[in-house]
Amino acid sequence: HEGPLKVEAFTGTYGINYGRIADNLPPPESVVTLLKLAKIRNVRIYDADHSVLNAFKGSGLELIVAIGNQYLKDISVYEDHAMSWIKENVQPFLPDTHITGIAIGNEVLGGTDEELAGALLGAAENVYNALDRLKLADDIEVSTPHSAAVFANSFPPSSCTFREDVLVYMRPILDFFSRIGSPFYINAYPFLAYKSDPDHIDINYALFRSNAGIHDAKAGLHYDNMFDAQIDAAYAALEAAGYDKMEVRVSETGWASGGDENEAGATVQNARTYNFNLRKRLFKKKGTPRRPKMVVKAYVFALFNEDLKPGPSSEKHYGLFKADGSISYNIGLAGLKPSSASPSLSPLTVSVSWIL
Repeated sequence: HEGPLKVEAFTGTYGINYGRIADNLPPPESVVTLLKLAKIRNVRIYDADHSVLNAFKGSGLELIVAIGNQYLKDISVYEDHAMSWIKENVQPFLPDTHITGIAIGNEVLGGTDEELAGALLGAAENVYNALDRLKLADDIEVSTPHSAAVFANSFPPSSCTFREDVLVYMRPILDFFSRIGSPFYINAYPFLAYKSDPDHIDINYALFRSNAGIHDAKAGLHYDNMFDAQIDAAYAALEAAGYDKMEVRVSETGWASGGDENEAGATVQNARTYNFNLRKRLFKKKGTPRRPKMVVKAYVFALFNEDLKPGPSSEKHYGLFKADGSISYNIGLAGLKPSSASPSLSPLTVSVSWIL
């Protein structure tokens, strides 16, 4: 790798997204207690809320903060605004709060706002340059999470490529990120793939359960779960674009435990199965069929059910925990209070060696 030393913004393999679009969540101080109980060290938030940053002080937890999409155009134009943002939302909290990364926007490319897409690179560059001037660029990773909408196709995984209209914006960003050593972050959701086509996708393949799997003839690889296939599709797209050295990391993955009538698969049992098996898969610290030596790292979505999230009902039901801090279902995590999770979901034993 040419250029600066790669920032290590992730310890182990398992992290979580701490979304807060809700009016009933425990205070950030209690959330820190919950994260420590659950032994989850890597956390992403969708802003740089000071009450969260203060609560994380001295916790040893590692935090990626985010600059919302609404600020990107401004920050891409004015480098001093990037500097001001860091001086206000990052620098004062260091080193007691371990801010290990800044996410520039969320799912910007692949959407319909071309002006926003055009601002992404400038915003990332200005934030990185400001960090560099403050001597923080070696400690804080700059990245941006993408949705699967950036891909033209993803089946079989080896034939995945970026959409032509996205590549115009994506290529310069990949150039920049490969120069500064940042990974490619993808939001990977087998649940959304299954929900969109339940008649043709084997739910066992989506849930890491025993199944026949799929054979990728072009690559000569076999996949027994969709999560690995989605990651390898991203690797194939990066290779096709000329970035075969870049690491793919999962910024979001999860399964809804409830949803509308037309949302296939959104049940407590399926959410529990997916998240339990995902945890087991990540704690094995292994790669994918296409990248066996590149250990998969992922942030689960999400810490809590968020009652104010817009969109289909499933959006409100991704939490591993309920708003009161009890578990949504048993995957071996401890909650802040005893759970009312249905006793019919018998607990699954979690071997201690799993814990990061």
